[in-house]
Amino acid sequence: MANDQVVEIFSDGACSGNPGPGGWGTILRWDGHVRELSGFAPETTNNRMELTAAIEGLAALKRTCQVRLTTDSEYVKKGITEWIDGWVRRGWKNSQKKEVANRDLWERLLELTRKHRVEWCWVRGHTGHAENERCDELARAAITVGRRG
Repeated sequence: MANDQVVEIFSDGACSGNPGPGGWGTILRWDGHVRELSGFAPETTNNRMELTAAIEGLAALKRTCQVRLTTDSEYVKKGITEWIDGWVRRGWKNSQKKEVANRDLWERLLELTRKHRVEWCWVRGHTGHAENERCDELARAAITVGRRG
């Protein structure tokens, strides 16, 4: 994979109830190739599924890449681009001096972003963005399949 080519990753998470059964969906696109990934968690939150979708997309990359990751989660985008440095400086405490929620996932996401050059993009959800809509379909389908067990 050439270093100057961008891998596009689109990610979305969903939860039926919050907390409740959850799913995530991710699309990876590079050089005309498209790969779709999804998964299920029986008891989770929407934020955990949003984070998991981004994590799984980055984890699927086999070598260091330039990545454009698009999410509809302001929590994920702001967390990784604005808040995380302060959390780390404060020993994983938020601005209210409380433990950062989903620390395990934030630590994994941070680890993965250090392996790649990631540009974070936000798109409003459920507004007809084709890849975001498809990720939402993948996440919701994972919930349906996961519930059936």
